[in-house]
Amino acid sequence: MTGSLVSGASNFRDVGGLPAGAGRTRSGVLFRSGNLAAVDDDGIEALRRMGLRRIVDLRDQSERAHDPSRLDDLPVEVQHEPLFLGSVASFFARDLSLEQLYAEIADASADRVVSAIRGILIERPVLVHCTIGKDRTGVTIGIALAAAGVDPDAVVADYARTEALLPARRNAQVLAAIRALHPENVHAEDLATRSPERAMRALLAHLDATYGSAAGYLRAHGMTDAEIHRLREVLVE
Repeated sequence: MTGSLVSGASNFRDVGGLPAGAGRTRSGVLFRSGNLAAVDDDGIEALRRMGLRRIVDLRDQSERAHDPSRLDDLPVEVQHEPLFLGSVASFFARDLSLEQLYAEIADASADRVVSAIRGILIERPVLVHCTIGKDRTGVTIGIALAAAGVDPDAVVADYARTEALLPARRNAQVLAAIRALHPENVHAEDLATRSPERAMRALLAHLDATYGSAAGYLRAHGMTDAEIHRLREVLVE
């Protein structure tokens, strides 16, 4: 689906239709996006028609205060699961690569990643989002899809779609701000504007090497076999 699925929300899409062995991910169940601060009246109506029941917001309190979600009177439960330990700015200051950032999110915020994915089991349709829907959302959705048995190439391809859906003006502004603060950064452009396939492949390889699989990662951090089985039932038809 396109980024215009919900007017005013960037990078909003359904993760339905992805190949998962003999099946495919269900449409209308799990959505992903950037923040909902600029959703307009048409966007609110689109969310209403979607029947959205739960939103898993991966941003921290300061981000939510700066860009509060517009939800009006939508009957949704909002679940807050901030995934960054430390500020967003700290990742630019440390000049992390995307591969390093994703491994750090998965390892240091594992309990919240698991809690976010449990949100998918509580009620649906569900939206998982962060600020632009690239990194924290990419990690969470990628792990959920991989654990549900979605083909690895499809997990990677879904993640990589983000890059083409980010607004060019936003990319230029963010990159200029980072360059002004950290002119020597090697990874600034990747961190701010890109979702290369290699970054998601590296995350999946990290989970495989450390935990045996994405499902093994969830199991190692408290998710039961029954919950993982349910995740597959919920996401894959």
